[in-house]
Amino acid sequence: MNPYLAAEDLSMFGRDPWWLVVVKAVFCFAFLMVTVLFSIVWERKVVAWMQLRIGPNRHGPWGMLQSLADGIKLMLKEDIIVKRADKVVYVLAPIVAAIPAFMAIAVIPFGPAGNEISIFGHRTTMQLTDLPIAMLYILAVASVGIYGIVLAGWSSGSTYPLLGGLRSCAQMISYEIAMGAAFASVFLYSGSMSTSTIVEQQHDRWYILLLPVSFILYIVTMVGETNRAPFDMPESEGDLVGGFNTEYSSIKFAMFMLAEYVNMVTVSAVSTTLFLGGWRAPWPVSTFWEGANHGWWPLLWFVIKVQLLLFFFIWLRGTLPRVRYDQLMKLGWKVLIPVSVVWLMLVATVRALRNENYDFADIALYIGGAVLALLLLSFVVDMFREKAKESGQAAAQPAEFDPMAGGFPVPPLPGQQLAAVPRRSPRRERELIVSGGSDTASDGSSDGKEGSDG
Repeated sequence: MNPYLAAEDLSMFGRDPWWLVVVKAVFCFAFLMVTVLFSIVWERKVVAWMQLRIGPNRHGPWGMLQSLADGIKLMLKEDIIVKRADKVVYVLAPIVAAIPAFMAIAVIPFGPAGNEISIFGHRTTMQLTDLPIAMLYILAVASVGIYGIVLAGWSSGSTYPLLGGLRSCAQMISYEIAMGAAFASVFLYSGSMSTSTIVEQQHDRWYILLLPVSFILYIVTMVGETNRAPFDMPESEGDLVGGFNTEYSSIKFAMFMLAEYVNMVTVSAVSTTLFLGGWRAPWPVSTFWEGANHGWWPLLWFVIKVQLLLFFFIWLRGTLPRVRYDQLMKLGWKVLIPVSVVWLMLVATVRALRNENYDFADIALYIGGAVLALLLLSFVVDMFREKAKESGQAAAQPAEFDPMAGGFPVPPLPGQQLAAVPRRSPRRERELIVSGGSDTASDGSSDGKEGSDG
């Protein structure tokens, strides 16, 4: 067996009695729901703090029950089904969006894969279950959730929800490719797709230090996958009147909102598991406290890391404006995907060299030389591209086009120019009417003209 591949030992899973499995499943559901209720209040509090406002302060102590009050209000509102909607798909779409969001938490480790804790006298692991392909399971479940948004936009029988669903479909396809490449780098370095094994492989160094580019790629793609600002194109209120959920109300709208926040918690938990050491204590604590990674303490470190990532979501929403849709697609296809593929090739090369027992200094030399060569090549290409672009702009004149050629007005594209509109010359010169005293130039000229006429 290759010494650099992780030896998966999943024998601890699948031994719990049925009642303990039910207890763990209820805990996972409760963890997501409580985190969502807290995150909604926290988001409103933090954004209010950033904008010098007060925020929720009426329901409960310090307004902490505001999200619970919002949920009760949504459930008591009138449930409207639009007349032109496909009723079966229209009702099933929020369910399809919400259920997969809860399923991914089943393979997330909250603690070590050993008999660390005791529940009603039974020693067990702090994880519902684990699979040899647990990360593929997370990718598959996350991909199913997008069908809820697409079906909601299509079944509403309205133009704006349809546009929001199409935007969401294109956005998810674009950003899932880069996300899969970021996952693949972790698979290559850890030698496993099991979540518990990936966390075990980070016992000396977290993967955020070993694979920083993969972490940055995943952070950007997880914001795009959850439809959060500045990538909230599927529900951009400014140009789509609400997006795919325009025709939804009451409990069905609440399920879409719930699915968004549960997905935020899920992707934060996945990011913690893959790059931030999972349930492991942070560096200063783990050096002087041996029991920090045993017992119930790993749950505390895991929750703190997830909350920090949720704060990152909130910070982005309160800081960055929404990007244009063409900028969103350009970032996904022209930046994230090429960078993720090149980084994946570099990680695979490093792993192959280490498997062949090459010295680490030689690996650093090879990687440094390759990076310098790529930078030099890109500099030369950009230099000649700019020269060719300048010469082309100097030689070519902007092309005129007819904005009404397709039957409806469209704006000009880059490099195109509107045709000159012939205007009738005025029969007499217009006088400039200004406000002020009578000593202005226009008043003086008009007074002189009136005097000559008299």
